[in-house]
Amino acid sequence: MAGLVDGRSRGPHSPDLQVLTEQVEETVALKQEIFRLPNDRSDFLPGGRPALVCVFLLIVCGLAGCTAAWRAPVEARGTQASQAPARSPRGSIRGDEYRVRRGDTLVGIAWQKGVDYRSIASWNGIPPPYRIYPGQTLRLKPPARGNNQSAVQTSKARPLPVTRPTARPTKATAPKTASRQAPKQAAAKTRLAWRWPAKGRIVSSFKAGDPLRKGIKISGRSGKSILAAEGGKVVYSGSGLIGYGRLIIVKHNDNYLSAYGHNRKILVKEGDRVTKGKKIAEMGTANSGDPMLHFEIRRDGKPVDPMRLLPRL
Repeated sequence: MAGLVDGRSRGPHSPDLQVLTEQVEETVALKQEIFRLPNDRSDFLPGGRPALVCVFLLIVCGLAGCTAAWRAPVEARGTQASQAPARSPRGSIRGDEYRVRRGDTLVGIAWQKGVDYRSIASWNGIPPPYRIYPGQTLRLKPPARGNNQSAVQTSKARPLPVTRPTARPTKATAPKTASRQAPKQAAAKTRLAWRWPAKGRIVSSFKAGDPLRKGIKISGRSGKSILAAEGGKVVYSGSGLIGYGRLIIVKHNDNYLSAYGHNRKILVKEGDRVTKGKKIAEMGTANSGDPMLHFEIRRDGKPVDPMRLLPRL
């Protein structure tokens, strides 16, 4: 105890205590300079060097405790940052009007809106082959009755001055020919025999009214062959529709369309005729990173459950 009181300990830890004491003395000297304290330490801190050492250790421990108490909540902030924002419905168009952009097709716009492309053509007075142009504003809902009648009258009034009276009998026979072909077209519609576009496990099924489940998802491996589920004409081939990746839409008749999304590679282009079972694409990956095919069938622009039309496995 005598060694500790006079500050000259002879124990094995005396060098560390000596260094610590010297540092405390330097700190005290600095404080005296700043606050003009008396030179005699006993005036402001009885006990001499050992007391200074104790005070210094208490200050160090107090600072360590304060540092631990004010640590930033890293885990809490990381948890909030990891939450992903809610996803919007895939490839949907909101509003009653749409301004055509470069690369748009009438079928693609109708697909995103969920209506028949022929309805949009009728509402906007667009005749076959349904060409649209960048900057054109399309109406996406039926116009008022008065506006609809005026639009129909305008579209009919344009060709009348050009048509010659002698050509009227020939045109009058056209509806009869169309009416004769109507039963044949109806019979052709009933002969649609769907086949599976790819073999694999169904990982997501159709659900009516759910904008994220308008079709089915078939899992597989990347690069697997995607086949046309029925014969028809390719009316869309590209990646302009949000949520579908590289997409192919095939028109089978006046009522039915089929779509093939998340392709790695597209092997057909718009205007191509495809037969049932023809390879049209290679399977790619969905937004989740898993290889799969998104397959839809629509009747008159509305999604239907493909499982009701595809043959049983």
